[in-house]
Amino acid sequence: MSKSTDEELAKQILKLVGGKNNVSEIVSCMTRLRLTIKDDSKVNVDALKKLDGVLGVVQSETLQVVLGPGKVTKVAQIFAKLAHLDLGQENTDDGTDLEEVKKQAKENKAAQKAKHDKPLQRGLHHIANVFIPLLPGIIAAGLINGITNVIDYESGNVFANDWWYVTIKTIGWGLFTFLPIFVGMYAAKEFKGSPILGGIGGILCLNVKMPDFPLSSLAVSMPFTNKPYVAGVGGLLTALFMGIFIAWTERTIRKWMPDILDTFFTPILTLIFCGLVSVVFLQPLGSWLTNLIYVVMDFMYTKLSWIGGYVLSSTFLGLVSVGLHQALTPIHVMLNDPTGPTHGINYLLPILMMAGGGQVGAGLALYLKSKNKRFRKMVMSSIPVAILGVGEPLMYAVTLPLGRPFITACLGAGFGGAVASLFHLGTVSQGVSGIFGLLIIQPGQQIEFLIAMLIAYIGGFIFTWFFGLNESRINGIFPE
Repeated sequence: MSKSTDEELAKQILKLVGGKNNVSEIVSCMTRLRLTIKDDSKVNVDALKKLDGVLGVVQSETLQVVLGPGKVTKVAQIFAKLAHLDLGQENTDDGTDLEEVKKQAKENKAAQKAKHDKPLQRGLHHIANVFIPLLPGIIAAGLINGITNVIDYESGNVFANDWWYVTIKTIGWGLFTFLPIFVGMYAAKEFKGSPILGGIGGILCLNVKMPDFPLSSLAVSMPFTNKPYVAGVGGLLTALFMGIFIAWTERTIRKWMPDILDTFFTPILTLIFCGLVSVVFLQPLGSWLTNLIYVVMDFMYTKLSWIGGYVLSSTFLGLVSVGLHQALTPIHVMLNDPTGPTHGINYLLPILMMAGGGQVGAGLALYLKSKNKRFRKMVMSSIPVAILGVGEPLMYAVTLPLGRPFITACLGAGFGGAVASLFHLGTVSQGVSGIFGLLIIQPGQQIEFLIAMLIAYIGGFIFTWFFGLNESRINGIFPE
């Protein structure tokens, strides 16, 4: 898409969401333009869905316009300029009273939140918002780890002392080593606290020993139990809790702290109090929840075997469809922790990857069987990126609007998940899927991975060929 076309699309989207004064925040993720809207009644959702270039629209706590990989970044940058916003910055320069705007926005979203604001779903939305800004780094670092892993496997570590190899390997593993700091930062930001304070809290969750970091290098006895302190207990979950707790504590202290003392005393009181509470209570809680997650994963993977693989793969896209799949990021990171029970091998991700394979198979069946030329063109433009691991365009533009093909795709994908479970496929990192998943699959399992993905393609194709096509519905949604 040319720059002028991107600019025209950004202008049309801005017009249909009510103009620049109706947008308070803009966030861009891999495929979606996420907009915080002040007055939902000014948004023309039906017209948005019909725009050329828009693959789908999701109405949740934010208005999510699905544009696809690559294009969303270009359109988001132009959109931000047109709306006089930086990505992630609130728009307060519209001549209205900020408190009134917030009040009106809250009232206008009440009906929408009634559908999406259940406690569990609201919590998962916040967790997803913490990890969305981290995705570019997680994807890049995951790919780098996969590449270096292949180099190690093929070369026998002959490059271990070469400067270029050490450099890229440090970049790859550095993010995951210090990820608790970034999680703490974004968690604090998401819950209206100071990001830097959340990042400092995340230091307590690092599973590394440093000479000048006494708590991680000395034998420190803990209160109540007298057991030795273990660095990094609770890991990523504790970092998430820590960022949330720091944000809440900071806001609470600031309410009663005199303005003249706020700059000096609020941060120090927040950090000291939250640090002590974290070490004594939050880290044990994070450790308990981490172990619980491992138990559940072990039950699904070991006890249920291929049945568990089928269930996980066939239901995963239901989570993706409402934008909550980022909430699984801490679980993936935990499974890739070399010091954890899985020794750094993520057995969950290959199973979930198969969900996208079912979508590809469904798309191929629809393309071959439908007579609608406009629809077939849209399907074929979505399939290549789905094969590469970005399935949202195919899902939001094709299968999900039609309904039945989405279900048949999920049912077919389950067979790929079952095979992935039987093959005991695992990844050494996370961040990519589809064919790119070959870069992070354990060395020596690439052929088995391709077989499992092919079965997911076939499953989605067969189910959709026999049960997923409704030509009249296609013609109604995609008139030629």
